[in-house]
Amino acid sequence: MSFDLVLFGGTGDLAWRKLMPALFQAFRHGSLPQDGRIVGVARDDLSDDQYRELIQSRFSAVEGAKRPSPEEFKKFASMLHYLRMDLSKPADYASLADLLKQRDAKTIVMYVATAPALFTQVVEQIAAAGLNGPRTRVVLEKPLGHDLASNRAINAAVGKVLEEKQVFRIDHYLGKPSVQNLFAMRFGNALFEPIWRREHIANIQITMAEDLGVEKRGAFYDQTGALRDMVQNHALQLLCAVAMEPPINAHADAIRDEKLKVLRALKPWTPESLGLHAVRGQYTAGTAYGERVQGYRDEPGVNPDSRTETFVALRTEIANWRWAGVPFYIRTGKRLASRDARIEVNFRPTPHAIYRAPAGNVNKLVINLQPKDGLELHMLAQAQDNRQRGGNGHASAAQLAPVQLDLDFDKRFGAERVGAYERLLLDVIDGRLNLFVRSDEQEEAWRWVEPLIDSWESDGGPRPYAAGTWGPSASSAMIARDGFAWGEEQ
Repeated sequence: MSFDLVLFGGTGDLAWRKLMPALFQAFRHGSLPQDGRIVGVARDDLSDDQYRELIQSRFSAVEGAKRPSPEEFKKFASMLHYLRMDLSKPADYASLADLLKQRDAKTIVMYVATAPALFTQVVEQIAAAGLNGPRTRVVLEKPLGHDLASNRAINAAVGKVLEEKQVFRIDHYLGKPSVQNLFAMRFGNALFEPIWRREHIANIQITMAEDLGVEKRGAFYDQTGALRDMVQNHALQLLCAVAMEPPINAHADAIRDEKLKVLRALKPWTPESLGLHAVRGQYTAGTAYGERVQGYRDEPGVNPDSRTETFVALRTEIANWRWAGVPFYIRTGKRLASRDARIEVNFRPTPHAIYRAPAGNVNKLVINLQPKDGLELHMLAQAQDNRQRGGNGHASAAQLAPVQLDLDFDKRFGAERVGAYERLLLDVIDGRLNLFVRSDEQEEAWRWVEPLIDSWESDGGPRPYAAGTWGPSASSAMIARDGFAWGEEQ
């Protein structure tokens, strides 16, 4: 199948860190259609060969096993081309149209990996150049907007020149193999679905922790913050994957209809819940990797008086029959104690204890997202016959010990694994929308987080927490009010 993939922002950070390595892996695996062309677009004055050399030099920073050999890159590089463009000039879009007409590929993918402020302009200019025909698919990176109003404005502008089926709003968490296996575990097996409800589940925790700071993204991050960067998109999409009802089939709209129902069922924020169930923090100087690191306000590009949050912890509920009364906890942050993204499904204790068991919650399913990728089922078992005779000659209750069943997807599937961006890019080329976000989903997510945005404009500011810790103590206090604890505290 012939395709042209136009990468707006072709020399940018996302392009060389994520997209090009993903495209190369698809090429290496033989899943990238051979009759394809990848066109990098940026303002730099480069030839095709200079662009290829730039991308090859960037591969030195890629994980070792994913780096191409010189021979591999030479073959891959034959697909790479470059076009200098100023995205504000209509004449440059006409040049792009001329370039694409030379091949007349069956599919044209426009990947807009630019600053969000340029999304509307780029899409409008694509249409003005006549590049919005039925063969065209446009990929939009997050964050799509800064609030509900700006998100609606972008979606309205895009909707004027493109059909919804042509728009691929990407959330790379949905492409992670562990998230795919969450869907498979729930809807491809009969084991868990009967107990996937309030009668058996005590609480669900979603953690997305990073041990790094804002690095070189200080100026961008200071205008965004953890709520917009992680919660509005990644965290809520994971929550939907956990909580949605089984779709009627595996078609894109059937899946997205069920996710939308979850977002609409999230309990709305009230002045009381905003005070009790929402915690935000900002990291100060601390220790990471055994070394002293600076606080957020001392990072390059960050306002010294910044009120931007680098940590968010939330408690919410889903107001429907399946989940009524079950708390969902969301936590994300930078400069935390470790890099760890996971979903913990904590089951209720047995209704009547006949064994002696350790205190705390021990029955849980952990879906590991990164850096580990797989499933862990935690339960209790009797390792040996450790019964003791009581004074009346009867055997006393046996002591149980925690054990776990561990499925490591990397070990199980090995070379068969497909990375998130690799999967999603191939889905765009093939026109599969299942793992992409529909406009009404996105707007509903913004509607839910907007009271938090408004409330934090006038509050006392984020709570400080030392780099290398698990965030403000108020986060632990929030979950402890329900009688629960975060996974690392159990």
